Amino acid sequence: MANQLLAGKKGLIFGALDEQSIAWKVAEKAHEEGAEIVLTNAPVALRMGKIQELGKQLGAEVIAADATSNEDLASLFDTSLQILGGKIDFILHSIGMSINVRKKKSYTGLNHEWMHKTLDISAMSFHRVMQIALQKDAVADWGSIVALTYIAAQRVFPDYSEMADAKALLESFARSFGYHFGTEKKVRVNTISQSPTVTTAGSGVKGFDEFLSYADKMSPLGNADASQCADFCVVMFSDLTRMVTMQNLYHDGGFSMMGINPSVLIDS
Repeated sequence: MANQLLAGKKGLIFGALDEQSIAWKVAEKAHEEGAEIVLTNAPVALRMGKIQELGKQLGAEVIAADATSNEDLASLFDTSLQILGGKIDFILHSIGMSINVRKKKSYTGLNHEWMHKTLDISAMSFHRVMQIALQKDAVADWGSIVALTYIAAQRVFPDYSEMADAKALLESFARSFGYHFGTEKKVRVNTISQSPTVTTAGSGVKGFDEFLSYADKMSPLGNADASQCADFCVVMFSDLTRMVTMQNLYHDGGFSMMGINPSVLIDS
């Protein structure tokens, strides 16, 4: 049941592709909690995904924008501010892509040109979004910016490959930009480290199904799903978390604190 935690708030959500996307679930939950939102994704994602359907469902405008283009992002913020009729209260960055992972390149044999693209799309885009938002004074005081990450930024998961490096950079941007956004605009910046989640992107990682099962057994509460992640994002967007910033917050059923779970040894 909705509690209207985001009543009167305006948000910009990056990365919804289809019903499996965490960003899709976040958009639905934010709308349910009273927010007015704008949806955005890369032009190719708009052609391949179902984001237009989501826009119609929520009565939200959908704007194509390449998150690696400063020009596209500047236009996105200008248009969003017009549509929403005021400053933005929350932003979700849910963007990630690796050609090396898709092509199943080993970590020791990465194509570095593709790696540049991974870092630009999956991490530098977060810095670009915040930089342009700050330059345009687009985020309201006490606003909230959240990016989705994964524990591979801190631990080694070999098949996650260069995406682990991208997530580590993403989290660093949240801390560094969080200081500047906090001191200049009282805007908070955090990352949420989510359980492995069945999404179109995540399913492309080698051994994903096996690791999903392993993480579920290791976690005292089991894996957090996309809908539960959306609930957590809503809380982070709300006024209930005004003093939380520059944090990497684990939303993983306790996986991040575990050394070993005896049930895993028994099952093996």
